[in-house]
Amino acid sequence: MSNLHGKVVLVTGGTGGIGKVTARELARQGARVTIIGRDPHKTATVLEELRQSSGDGHLEGLVGDLSRMSEVRRMAELFTQRHARLDVLINNAGALFGQREVSAEGHEMTWALNHLAPFLLTHLLRDLLTSTPGARVVNVSSEAHRLGRVRFDDLEGQRHYSAWRAYNQSKLANLLFTRELSRRLLPQGVTVNALHPGLVNSGFGKGAGGDPLMRLLAPFSITPEQGALSSVYLASSADVARVSGRYFVRERPVRPAPQAQDDRAARRLWQISARMVGLEASGDA
Repeated sequence: MSNLHGKVVLVTGGTGGIGKVTARELARQGARVTIIGRDPHKTATVLEELRQSSGDGHLEGLVGDLSRMSEVRRMAELFTQRHARLDVLINNAGALFGQREVSAEGHEMTWALNHLAPFLLTHLLRDLLTSTPGARVVNVSSEAHRLGRVRFDDLEGQRHYSAWRAYNQSKLANLLFTRELSRRLLPQGVTVNALHPGLVNSGFGKGAGGDPLMRLLAPFSITPEQGALSSVYLASSADVARVSGRYFVRERPVRPAPQAQDDRAARRLWQISARMVGLEASGDA
């Protein structure tokens, strides 16, 4: 692992599961870690726990609902006000919704939280990343992407909604985003990689109303500590300092599904996503 002393790290979804473990382990390596959580009380409680378990006081929290793009913008603004650099951005937050729900801004929740939020947050923090030597972006995806298809004619499930179809699509979108973002940022010295954490026993799927498939698979799940290994590896290992645009499983690069290697689809998704979050005027669509 690299020496992370003084490095600045931002972890979304850092109040539970693999996000919490990732924040703890990177803080133990000396990083200055900020977590984003949705609930103020839980975020404060987890921060205190992380400070005690990591033996380091360089932890802070931001509170915001990342399913709302206005909140993503506010989180990015607050982080930029507090920090002059960003060494590692870990887009970890995600959820599975059993019923179709719509955010306060009108986006289907799975699409908003799992794809649009990391897309917008990364864009808003781009200047910090490109001005920090050796910066990294780590996107938490899933092997579920292999069952996914980006339905450009119905991205938000207005005509037909299935919890797993929406989730699989969002995880495929994470990989297409990783591919296109790497193409754009690697020339500026920023690496971008994605990972599958494994089937983690972290309470994931409760947002689906206790999804029966998640209950069925629970006996085969791994611990959050095991699930966080690839996130920590991609955030800190010198072995991947110059590796970009790859997909990792168990700290090893693997070939993703063919639909995740479609450059044309990646560019199309980027342009549509930019319009959805209001980035057209930035010239980065």
